[in-house]
Amino acid sequence: MIHTKPVILFDPYPRNEAMVFTPDVAEELGRVSTLVTHFGARAPDDLVESVLADVEIIVGQTAMGKDRLDRAPKLKAILNVKANWEPNIDYGECQKRGIHVLSAAPAMAPAVAEYCIGQAIALARGFSAANVLFRAAAEKYGIAGNGRAYSLYDAPVGLIGYGNLGRALAPLLRPFGCRIAVHDPWLSDRYLETEGLIPATLEDVLAGSRFLFILAGVTSENEGFLDRTKLDLIPDDASVILGSRAEVVDFDAFVSMAGAGRFRAAIDVFPQEPVPAGSPWRDAPDILYSAHLAGGLEASYARIRDMMMDDIRQILGGLPPLRMQKAEPRLAAMARSR
Repeated sequence: MIHTKPVILFDPYPRNEAMVFTPDVAEELGRVSTLVTHFGARAPDDLVESVLADVEIIVGQTAMGKDRLDRAPKLKAILNVKANWEPNIDYGECQKRGIHVLSAAPAMAPAVAEYCIGQAIALARGFSAANVLFRAAAEKYGIAGNGRAYSLYDAPVGLIGYGNLGRALAPLLRPFGCRIAVHDPWLSDRYLETEGLIPATLEDVLAGSRFLFILAGVTSENEGFLDRTKLDLIPDDASVILGSRAEVVDFDAFVSMAGAGRFRAAIDVFPQEPVPAGSPWRDAPDILYSAHLAGGLEASYARIRDMMMDDIRQILGGLPPLRMQKAEPRLAAMARSR
């Protein structure tokens, strides 16, 4: 079939129309491309195969191994509108062929960073417990109710991971005058220093942080690397925010230690989602839970659409994409995020 406009396959599951295919997006893509869409599930193989010969841009998590890439000679880019790297793409082969593989992960980072700041302050100041006491008419006023409270101002802070989330969080921490130490084995010490951060070993970040933000993505090399031995290094009564991927910690040990009062914890992500109704995790006292709410705001999806459309315009204009995150083949192939 001869197409007068570039072919775009829009296959964004688990994203839906409200998230990434609003009327303005549909109108512009319909005007500049021959648009093929599928919602509600991954596009079936027969639909994908029907467009491979002509498709120039794929939006979504469509499986694109080498065999399919061989049948897609015009393909210029794959835009993943989730915030992770799927294991169903041959990233190395895409790089060899000059095919851009992009992720919308940066769009989620501002909302997650905001969550991290809010939960850190709530944990340190004890606001959740204060709410319970007030409703039970057992509250104490002023300094009498702040016996265990402490402040984010001038506190030693540790970041485990300095990717999209860390880069969004650090500017929010700076007004508090925090000393920010970072452990990220993918980044050089000098790079972190140029960011105004203190490079540190994992052990030093764990042991030296009053506030600890666990922001690392999960890969085949770091699943469960924060085991009980490592978690034992966290100072007593520190505030720990798990805001990236649950798989990087020994989750049962983390919940057990936080529930026993070893440290304060806010948790937004879980090894299994939805969490079963009878899960023992629900019984752990004092943990500040939320149900993977940190990034999933309409503002985040608006950023995804903005970045996606900006990069599609660039690519269709023969220019490199600027907004979404580019895949580094080795790291993308190691990713184990759900």
